[in-house]
Amino acid sequence: MRVHFLYEDKEWGNIPRYADAKNIIQDLGLKTLFSIAAKEVIYKDGRVDSIDKEDVFLARTMEAVMMVPLSSEAEILYRHEMLQSALDNKEFIYEMYTTVEEMLKTWEALGRRLSGRSTKDSTAKLVSDIHVLSLFVNTLSKIKRMLKENLPGLNARGFADLYDSLCGEFSEEKEEALQKILQDISFYIRDTENEEKTEVKPRIVLGCNLAQGLKCGGFVVEEVHTKSRAFGVRSSMAELVQGYIQSQKPEVIQLRKDMNLLRQGLHLEYEVVRYVVSACAPFVQTYNDFFDQLHFQLGFYKAAIILQQHIKRFYLPQCYPVVVGRDTLRFENLKEFVMAVEQRVTPVGNTCDIARKKLLVITGANQGGKSTFLRSIGIAQIMMQCGLPVIAESYESGIFPSFFTHFTRREDSAMNSGRLDEELKRMSQIVDNLGAHSMVLLNESFATTTEKEGSMIAYDIIKALTEADVKVLTVTHLLSFAQRIYEEAGEMENIGVEFFSAEREESGRRTFKMIQHPPELTSFGMDLYSSIIG
Repeated sequence: MRVHFLYEDKEWGNIPRYADAKNIIQDLGLKTLFSIAAKEVIYKDGRVDSIDKEDVFLARTMEAVMMVPLSSEAEILYRHEMLQSALDNKEFIYEMYTTVEEMLKTWEALGRRLSGRSTKDSTAKLVSDIHVLSLFVNTLSKIKRMLKENLPGLNARGFADLYDSLCGEFSEEKEEALQKILQDISFYIRDTENEEKTEVKPRIVLGCNLAQGLKCGGFVVEEVHTKSRAFGVRSSMAELVQGYIQSQKPEVIQLRKDMNLLRQGLHLEYEVVRYVVSACAPFVQTYNDFFDQLHFQLGFYKAAIILQQHIKRFYLPQCYPVVVGRDTLRFENLKEFVMAVEQRVTPVGNTCDIARKKLLVITGANQGGKSTFLRSIGIAQIMMQCGLPVIAESYESGIFPSFFTHFTRREDSAMNSGRLDEELKRMSQIVDNLGAHSMVLLNESFATTTEKEGSMIAYDIIKALTEADVKVLTVTHLLSFAQRIYEEAGEMENIGVEFFSAEREESGRRTFKMIQHPPELTSFGMDLYSSIIG
């Protein structure tokens, strides 16, 4: 049994993560996003009352799914379809998620991780196996019922496919047969588990044939049945007499007075029930991983619903992104999501419309919003490539399953070499892992050496990347590098380069807007100096 909530025709777990996942998370600040997707917004009287504590499982689920890129427009549209259906049916998603979560907790309590191991108490293990079988049957019955009741409003193929699969593999006939088995062997659930001490009389019918020497052989289980009538510990004379009369019926063998017969009877019970439960083992194995997958995939959509709550909480724009050619990048009012959450501000939105470009060079004033602009694109690209809405009024881009970030890092004790060496090592790792359809985000890379040397390194590496059909977006203060690229662009047609600059007013005020502009030949550092000294 497979769950196709994340992919229409693929199984989760067989698709690799981003090769640069660790650096992507660090450079784009995505841990903040994973965390808020796991913190439910609590409303009271239609207003935000509080934020719930983080659900670690939801945070890990969101991270896992976001770090595995979708590879086609069809996959992204399928994820959009499933997400929109989840958003339209929030109560259903929450109820099903809770049902599966509670089932897994109960399974753990029954010793799931010990299954398959030998145990000295074979009777206790058999009782546990009966409980697990019952847990599987009852949970599947509830899930199928929930799907049936909500299917008219679940306008997504993944939910309909799961319902059809359950109807085929867990049909009503199979469900009834399993429920009957559970009812028939219920006598084996000992009275120590019940508040009322009762004893239930089982009926076990064995068939056999006579072998040579009039010995019995070829035993088969003909019938196992738990009588609906039970008797408790008798205290009155009338009850004792009634019990005696019942014990004289031909179908009853009194074992209490013969301990040897009693032990044999109990062993017979155990072997018969174990045989019946073992016959149901393939059913349990069929669904062994099903509930984990259902829990995980429902967890992603629950986290996505919570993420929507925070997007609305901060009054941020959002849209479903559109897949276009990889040489196009077009968006309107794109905002940096992580900044909005961490700083409780509404970031300045930016607009971009470039086509047939492989390289975007961003220069301009210090503290002008260049790195924020680059991060906003990176976050949007990652969200797009996992099927989530993007924090913009519109967003169009190609799909880049091979995605990398290279942001400058502060020097710390964890570094075993200088900052430039560390930057070059990370760049070497990126080059080693480049694949088809790659995008690389560079933020002030190679600025840890002299301007001349840094410009030469940046030019050689970025030139080689673009010639290898890698899309590169770079924020840089290496003015010689930027000027050289600009001059080459003026000399050649269709070079595939676009230039943006951080907007700066005459007064020196930063608007935090990026505009299409030739590279600046200064970073306007004196503006910051003047603001400091007053």
